[in-house]
Amino acid sequence: MKGDRVEIVIDAGGEAARTYEVTASRAGRRVEVATRRGVVEVSEVTRTGTPVRTARFMASRVLALVEYPNAVGGEEEPPR
Repeated sequence: MKGDRVEIVIDAGGEAARTYEVTASRAGRRVEVATRRGVVEVSEVTRTGTPVRTARFMASRVLALVEYPNAVGGEEEPPR
């Protein structure tokens, strides 16, 4: 859904860490995460499953991967 996003924090060597973000930019698009053979792949895909943008990272370098789903109807989820 539009507004879904995934934030990826990567170890860039030394004391540095870089943050990348992949967002579903249009209505009907979603963000999918897949881990295959030591590679984390984050893709923005259309309704039919065609990838629009893809970001690939070595799994050994990924420090954090946080998924932020779009709240239903634009409302925030109630606190738990």
